[in-house]
Amino acid sequence: MNNFLNLLSDIMNAFGSAVVVPVVLFVICLLMKVTPKKAFQSALNCGIGLIGFNLLIGAYTPILAPVIERMVETTGISLNIVDTGWQPTAGIIYSAKISLVYLALGLVLQTVLFAIRYTNIFQPSDLWNNYSYMIWGAMLQLATGNTWLAIMLMILTNLYCLMLSEITEKRWSKYYGIPGATLAIAHDSAPVPLTLVMNWLLDKLGAGKIKLNPDTIQKKMGLFGEATTLGLMLGFILGILGNLTRLNTLAGWGEAVQLAVATAAIMAIFPKIAAIFSSAFSSITSASKKNAKKSTKGGQREWYIAINDAAGYGEPATLLSGMILIPIILVLAVVLPGNQALPMIDLIGIPYLIQAIVAMTNGNIFKTVIIGAVYLVGGLYMVTAVAPIFNDLAVSVGYDIPSGVMMIFSIILLANWVNGLLFLIFLTGNPIFIGLTIAVYIVCYLFVRTKRESIHEYLERQALGEDYVPERSTAEVSVE
Repeated sequence: MNNFLNLLSDIMNAFGSAVVVPVVLFVICLLMKVTPKKAFQSALNCGIGLIGFNLLIGAYTPILAPVIERMVETTGISLNIVDTGWQPTAGIIYSAKISLVYLALGLVLQTVLFAIRYTNIFQPSDLWNNYSYMIWGAMLQLATGNTWLAIMLMILTNLYCLMLSEITEKRWSKYYGIPGATLAIAHDSAPVPLTLVMNWLLDKLGAGKIKLNPDTIQKKMGLFGEATTLGLMLGFILGILGNLTRLNTLAGWGEAVQLAVATAAIMAIFPKIAAIFSSAFSSITSASKKNAKKSTKGGQREWYIAINDAAGYGEPATLLSGMILIPIILVLAVVLPGNQALPMIDLIGIPYLIQAIVAMTNGNIFKTVIIGAVYLVGGLYMVTAVAPIFNDLAVSVGYDIPSGVMMIFSIILLANWVNGLLFLIFLTGNPIFIGLTIAVYIVCYLFVRTKRESIHEYLERQALGEDYVPERSTAEVSVE
């Protein structure tokens, strides 16, 4: 069994989502009677898109990261829990034995849940991101020594994520322009409950009337409202903030200008890659419509394939909101009483975290920044609470803590309100509290299950406002 788990982990690490997801997509296409030629082209476009996203983000990160690090150094922030990024955190998680157990268990569980129609999201296509459940189970197992309780926590966090993802599946798919696809990742679904409340509240306060999104900005500002120009200006502002002590040098100005042009490049290139990626799902959409007409059993089934959140990273409102949040969250980290977490490397990953918020606000940057800031503030306190246990986990698998750093974390993974609260409840070991988390899930699941269409319609009406028109077609859904 251990050999199989290690092999499965090695395959995921060796090939990654850019290979695994296209292979899964190819198989699904064939099962839906898409011709092998079209199935292959869909899989290839999917792989090209994912590699394109990763290449683009990978090239952008080394340009942005030094600016953020210098911004932190310039402010003289001194906090004892330092964000070292999701990459080393993922390595730590996959080094824990219980994580490998869930890698196999999660694959079986997610496949069965989809097959029996418990969920309409096919999650195994994004198997790599199971580490967002593994981290909490691994910490619980280390803290309590109770393996079964840790496995129960990982299963429950996975179920919560799927339920929350079903709420936003249609909105995300429509906003990001990828039919039949959505996100089913714990750190992406966690902001959904907060966004549901705050989006409604902000609209009641009149924030919905502030149409601060890429389209309206472009219409009102012309050239200066173009996504590329906005990226240029925002990148330059961040570059200046990160080089306040070096503005008397050519290198400082050079770094600021490089970041400006690089951000403009993201805005220009990302939509082209996104178009290639979204075309990968057209075969499934077409085939599902044909199968729906022929279907005599089971009726229509609306379902979505889970994809990597790199697919939405460079969307204009998402990237712009994420960049605006970088200096905001840095300032808040300093002034928040009791906070010990210093966001750093994963600040680059904020556009991953806020995609549900962006979709639910229909790209309203004003509302996204407010909701995102509130979510991240709560996330900093969550990190402060759980980082000591994660630090013990890192040490237990042989990770070397950087010199001068007391504790480490990843804001992408540990700022998760939903999983963090479940973890803290399970950590008590109190069966009544644990039972309540299960009961709350069952109630929420049944509500979402029975009211899913109404929930989707509500989110569309809230996102589009006066532009909302009830949909009668199934153009953007897959039917089995």
